[in-house]
Amino acid sequence: MSRPAAADRPVERSESGGVSLVVLNRPGMRNALSSAMLAELDRVLAEIAADRGTRAVVIAANGPAFCAGHDLKEITEHRRDADRGRAYVEALMAACSALMQNIQRMPQPVIAAVEGPAAAAGCQLVASCDLAIAAETAQFATPGVHIGLFCSTPMVALSRNVAAKHAMEMLLTGDAISAEHAFRIGLVNRLVAPGRAREEALTLARTIAAKSKPVLKIGKEAFYRQIDMSLSDAYRYASEVMVENMLLRDAEEGIAAFVEKRTPTWEDR
Repeated sequence: MSRPAAADRPVERSESGGVSLVVLNRPGMRNALSSAMLAELDRVLAEIAADRGTRAVVIAANGPAFCAGHDLKEITEHRRDADRGRAYVEALMAACSALMQNIQRMPQPVIAAVEGPAAAAGCQLVASCDLAIAAETAQFATPGVHIGLFCSTPMVALSRNVAAKHAMEMLLTGDAISAEHAFRIGLVNRLVAPGRAREEALTLARTIAAKSKPVLKIGKEAFYRQIDMSLSDAYRYASEVMVENMLLRDAEEGIAAFVEKRTPTWEDR
């Protein structure tokens, strides 16, 4: 079977200088996360995670919206199933939850580049990425309460990015917040002019990609493991990580390069 043309692929991927650009490509459906879209995005990201040449990842989107969340038309179609869609929704939620966790488990840092609205599972996707760049015109929402469906799974990622009362306000009202407000509460890292989010995210990704890949992997994994530990357990664990990191060849090379005032040459180059 021939591979679909780029315009027909739900997810596009390109590479440059150690950075993978992943683009959601269902603009006519506002990049809604259908079952097929979730599966393809997870497949592409799994390939990238195993790619030794990739040091950073940018997730962007084609069209006026970053991601509208789950495909409600697809969900509605399964209401006609014998079980009123229970099996389908269970599989959908499991696939979506696995994808969001897999993003955090990837060895490479992942940056969301947000132009336009990111709603429900789309907001969840942004919150699941390690970093986020947003256009000043972007918007973020967990609007499920408007249609009788509390955004419980987006809540998991959102509540781990922003303070509880900010998360609860978004979840209870369903109202969209501006990119500026998202920046103030810590959902995004930087604001840029409309049309510049993807390039700014790629620039940031290239900065990160210049670092040692083994060290980036160690640091990202340690960050997410320690964050829910008690203070004493976190310091104990982080100290163990620091010792192992210090004994890596790249740490030895990096410290030597700093002392000798030269650019380090990483082992994985």
